[in-house]
Amino acid sequence: MAENLQVKELDQVVVRFSGDSGDGMQLAGNIFSTVSATVGNGISTFPDYPADIRAPQGSLTGVSGFQVHIGSGKVYTPGDLCDVLVAMNAAALKTQYRYAKPGATIIIDTDSFGPKDLEKAQFKTEDYLGEMGIDADRVVCCPMTQMVKACLADSGMDNKAMLKCRNMFALGLVCWLFNRDLQLVANFLREKFAKKPAIAEANIKVIQAGYDYGHNTHASVPATYRIESTEKVPGRYMDITGNKATAYGLIAAAERAGLRLFLGSYPITPATDILHELAKHKSCGVITVQCEDEISGAASAIGASFAGALAATSTSGPGICLKSEAMNLAVIDELPLVIIDVQRGGPSTGLPTKSEQTDLLQALYGRNGESPMPVIAATSPTDCFYAAYEAAKIALEHLTPVVLLTDAFIANGSGAFKLPASMDELPKIAPHYVTPEQKGNYTPYERDPESLVRYWAIPGQEGYTHILGGLEKDGRTGAISTDPENHDQMCRLRAQKVARIPVPDLEVEGDKDDADLLIVGFGSTYGHLHSAMDELRRQGKKVAHAQLKYINPLPKNTADVLLKYNKVVVAEQNLGQLAAYLRSKVDGFVPYQFNEVKGQPFVVSELVEAFECIIKS
Repeated sequence: MAENLQVKELDQVVVRFSGDSGDGMQLAGNIFSTVSATVGNGISTFPDYPADIRAPQGSLTGVSGFQVHIGSGKVYTPGDLCDVLVAMNAAALKTQYRYAKPGATIIIDTDSFGPKDLEKAQFKTEDYLGEMGIDADRVVCCPMTQMVKACLADSGMDNKAMLKCRNMFALGLVCWLFNRDLQLVANFLREKFAKKPAIAEANIKVIQAGYDYGHNTHASVPATYRIESTEKVPGRYMDITGNKATAYGLIAAAERAGLRLFLGSYPITPATDILHELAKHKSCGVITVQCEDEISGAASAIGASFAGALAATSTSGPGICLKSEAMNLAVIDELPLVIIDVQRGGPSTGLPTKSEQTDLLQALYGRNGESPMPVIAATSPTDCFYAAYEAAKIALEHLTPVVLLTDAFIANGSGAFKLPASMDELPKIAPHYVTPEQKGNYTPYERDPESLVRYWAIPGQEGYTHILGGLEKDGRTGAISTDPENHDQMCRLRAQKVARIPVPDLEVEGDKDDADLLIVGFGSTYGHLHSAMDELRRQGKKVAHAQLKYINPLPKNTADVLLKYNKVVVAEQNLGQLAAYLRSKVDGFVPYQFNEVKGQPFVVSELVEAFECIIKS
C-alpha cells in the first residue's frame, strides 16, 4: 500500500459528474451532496440533463451532468466551473470539459474510450486528450468497467446489472479524494434500496472498491482534500431539492392552518416531482389526484378549495397557458388556491429540461379581464419551502389564488435545509372564515373593511348557504349581476384587495448606503447575483444587491430603493420582463439591463464583467 497523501484543507470545491443518461450521474451527485450536507457543508447543486428519454448510448446529445458546489460556509451557486470532472465516457469528456477549470482533476473510465466510443463522440484521433489540449498528468485514468465487473464477479448479477454500478465506483473515488465517510454513503443506499437489500450491498461494495482504488494507487493526484464546516448552526439538516421543499412547505402550511392539503396536477417536466413527493404523504392527510390534463388539474383544485381544503395545482409554463381559464374562475370566486409554476425553457415545448424566468408576465397578466393575482418567486431550493408556505398563507388569509414561481434550476437543484424544530417556528395561518354573527344573513362578497377580504364559508355550514361561479355577482347580494357600476366596483375591489396584501420590505445587501451600482433580480438568480456583488466588492467596487421575492404586490419601499441609486441594473433570465414591469410601476425608473435566455444558470464571471462595464460607463 502506498504512503498516505497529504490532506489539504479547502474552503470550497466544485465537482461535476457526467456520463450517459443511464449512467446514474444524478444519483451519484445526489449522494455526494447529501453526504456533504450531512456533515455540515454548504451545498448548491445543478442537475443538467437532456430532454431525450434515452438518447443513443455514447452520443453527444445524451450526456447527463450533475454539478455540486461544496463549501465550508454558505454556498450561493453551483459554481461556474468545476475543480473535478468525472467523465464516464468519451462523449461526456467531449461535451463537459468546457465546464472544467484550467488544471482541474479529470476522472475517466478508460473502458469507455474505445475506438467506437471515440467515433460516436466525434474525436478525430485516438489521442483524445491531446486533441482537446488536456494535460495527461491531471487525468485519473481508471478501468472502472473492468474493476466493477471484478468486484461483483461473485454477486450473481448479470452483466447489465453490474454495469449500472459503475457510477458508484466513480463516487467511491471522489469520496476518497475528499475524505468522505463511507458509512454515511452506505446508510443512504440502504435506506434508498430498503426493499432491494442485495442491490444496496452491491453498490456499497463497489463504492468501497472505488475508495480503495484511490487510497492504494493515489490515483495520480498530489493530495486529498477536506472541507470543514465553519458556520455550524445546531439543528437537523437535510439535502433537499426545490420541488421537495415546495411539497414540504405546502404540507406544513396545511398542518398549521388545520386543513387537508389537496393537489390536483398533471405530470409535466420539471414540476412532476412535486406530485410524486406529495403522493407519499397520505399519512399527513394529503390528497393527490393525477388528472387527465392540466385544465382538470386546476379545476379539481378549485373544487377542493370550495369544499374547504388548502388546494394547490402544479405545472410549468405550457400548463399555465391551459390552466388560465380555471385560474380566472378562482379570481372571480375569490377562492384560496396555490398555483405552482416551475418555469422551463419556452415557448411551446421549448427546452423542457432547462431553466428560464420567462413566465413572469404570463403569471402577472396572462388571463382575460382584470384578473389580479399575487405572485411570489422562490430564491433558492431551500427557500421553496418558505415561499410555498407563504403562498399558502396569503391564499388562505386573503381568499385569492396565488402564483408561486420557481424554475428548473432551483426545482431540481438542492441545498442544505435546516428543518424547523417545531411548527411553532412557522408563522401562524388564520384562514378568513365567516363569523358567527353572519349566520343566517351571509352573502359571499361581504368584505372586511380594512383588508377587503371576503369571508370564507365552507359548504355544509348551516346558515351560510351561498353560490359562487364564473359570472359576475352583485357585491351586496351575491346574485348574478350585469350592472355596469357593480362590475366596475367589483373589479376595483379585487385589485385593491391584492394591492393591500402586506409583504416584507425589499432588503438591500452590500454597500446599501453608497453603492455605485444596485443589482436587481427576482427569484432563483439570487445566488448568482449575490456572488457577483461579493466579487465586485472584493475588487473594491461599491455595489449593492436587491432581490425581489414578492412581485405582486411589490414591497412598499420598492420605488424608494430603485430610485435611490444612480445606476441600477435589472438582471434576469428573459428578455426584460421584470425591467418592463418595474418601469410600469415606478415612475422615472430607467434601469440598465442584463438579459440571457440560454436555458442555463447565469455565469458569475460573465455577470461581473458586464456589471464592471456599467460601473465604468
